[in-house]
Formats: sequence, structure tokens, C-alpha cells
Amino acid sequence: MDFPIFDAKSRSLKKTVLGVVGGNISSDTKVPIIEALRDINVDLQHGARVGLVGHNGAGKSTLLRLLAGIYEPTRGTAVVEGRVAPVFDLGVGMDPEISGYENIMIRGLFLGMTRKQMEKRVDDIADFTELGDFLSMPLRTYSTGMRVRLALGVVTSIDPEILLLDEGIGAVDAAFLEKARDRLSDLVDRAGLLVFASHSDEFLMRLCTSAIWMEHGRIKQQGPLKDVLRAYKGPEAYPDEGHGAA
Repeated sequence: MDFPIFDAKSRSLKKTVLGVVGGNISSDTKVPIIEALRDINVDLQHGARVGLVGHNGAGKSTLLRLLAGIYEPTRGTAVVEGRVAPVFDLGVGMDPEISGYENIMIRGLFLGMTRKQMEKRVDDIADFTELGDFLSMPLRTYSTGMRVRLALGVVTSIDPEILLLDEGIGAVDAAFLEKARDRLSDLVDRAGLLVFASHSDEFLMRLCTSAIWMEHGRIKQQGPLKDVLRAYKGPEAYPDEGHGAA
């Protein structure tokens, strides 16, 4: 997955961008090209629960967007079979000028559900959010915490075949997220396939069984979750349970 930078003023861009982007920048062309993903070979089957780990800019979110069909690979092929539910930003697909109830419908449609499916889920979502009469008011009157409650209520009500979760799902109100843990786990259980990019070991251990460690746009290691986390974080963070003291 390459991103050409057409408005670069000079090659000093390389020094600037490398501090932000994890991929490599090609110097073989007149137009600088960020190699966001390179030599990616994965085969994910039904039932897989895969965590993506790596530093910021390692390529995790880019890979998720490629799997979602937002990006197309500039080389190679991406084949995705099944209905994809990408959950990258809790606020995407929500309109501040319409009511909470109307936003429930719009957000559900955005995530691939039908209107009839969402109509059956409205009461359950309303009970979960505990927003009461606020659901009849415009979203612009909501606090940030209230918006998160509404968005998380909708997200965890869907029935995805392929669920793509970005790490932003964990950056929400801690008290409400505690209440939502079981609901989030149920969401993952309903999904045929999960790919979850996160910096939270707690969330990864709760939701995933395997992992892919990405670094500078490449796969450095993939395998069982604990093995990958041990390699990524170091043995002191995840001691080898099979080699304890006698």
C-alpha cells in the first residue's frame, strides 16, 4: 500500500514524515512515496480473533482500512468474503442536528444493518445508553460522554460477519466502558471474524487469541497472542510460563 505525496516541496519531507509515519519513504522516484504496507501476507479464516500490535504508525490502521475496502492495494490482491463492519471511529456516521433516535438508525445503516433490523434494536440500545428523554433531542445538545454512550450502544448491537475494530474503541469513558465490557465481548462472539488493532493488552487478552506484530509497514511476527506480545513487549512483561523456577 503506497501513498504518493504530490505536493512535497523538497526531499526534506523524508526527515519530517519519518517521525510521524511508520512506513518507508522511497527515494527512487521524483514524487516521494510512503510505503505504508509492504510484503503483507495473511490468510484469516472464519473464527479467527486476531489482534494487531505495534507502535503508532506501524501500519495497523492502514491494514484495517485495506481489509474494509477503503483502500485498494497498489500491488498484490486483497480478497474479503463476507459483510464487513468497520468500527474505526465511534462518531462516524452521526449527525449533530438530528435526534439520538434518528442517529441510532443512521449509524446502524452505516454499519451495514437494515432499517428493520435497527428498529428491533432501538429499545435495547435506549436501555443500554440510559439517556432517557435525551434520545429525542438533537445530538449537538449531548456531552462527549453521552455521545460515546449512544455510539457504543449502536456499535455493540450489530451482527457483523467480519468485525474490524480500531484502537479508538478503548479510548472512551472508563466507567461506562466497564459496563460495556460484556456487551463488547458479545459483539465479538457474534462476529465470524475479528481483527482488532489496540495498544491495550487487557482488551487484546479479552477479545483475541492470535496476533500480528507490525513494524514499519511489515509483519514482524504472527502467531498465538501471548507469544507475539512476549516478543513485542519483552519477556519481562510476559514471562514464559513454561520456564518458571523449580
